[in-house]
Amino acid sequence: MKTGSRAGIKKDGIFGTGIIKGLRVTLGHFIGTYLDDLRWFGKRYYNDEALRARQGADACGVFTVQYPEERLPVPEEFRFIPFLVYEEDEDGNQTLKCTACGICAKVCPPQCIWIVRERDEKTGRPRPNPVEFGIDIDICMNCGLCAEYCPFDSIKMDHAYELAAFDRFTEHIYDLKKLSKPTSYYEQIRPTEAAAEVAAKAAKKARKRAR
Repeated sequence: MKTGSRAGIKKDGIFGTGIIKGLRVTLGHFIGTYLDDLRWFGKRYYNDEALRARQGADACGVFTVQYPEERLPVPEEFRFIPFLVYEEDEDGNQTLKCTACGICAKVCPPQCIWIVRERDEKTGRPRPNPVEFGIDIDICMNCGLCAEYCPFDSIKMDHAYELAAFDRFTEHIYDLKKLSKPTSYYEQIRPTEAAAEVAAKAAKKARKRAR
């Protein structure tokens, strides 16, 4: 087997057949691109159906994604920077699920999370509500440990990845306002995970009632 493979490499190297094979593949993609353009008749780009076909196993021609007009869909478990989930009632009042317990900040490997907990003005005792919640997204390693260890399901990993900015100190230090997103957004980007959480909570309530 070794002798045969070496002979094949030597033959390709001497006679240039490897170059010819490579050019044949390139020419096939070149011609296939125009044939596919005719098949889609002007609709090969900038629509989701064509993008799926172009990135699929039966695609022919070029496989280029016309970014930023086109974007590859990210899988549900794709994770980027964290965000805080809040619930909204009929009157539009927003309630963060976060209790400022600080577990996310403790388990964060690069220590890019900091939290200031609300305190009672009279007694000075802490309240389960964050006054400040910050994340330096340039330091965040997108590991997802903060979301995994949160006991209240209040912090999740986002799908947004286009975060380039000219000034990192004003744009890449995320505060409560930038981090807070509604439950509906979380259910939209992670429907399977959200449904599993709802089912788990319902089962827990059912067990309590049974007792």
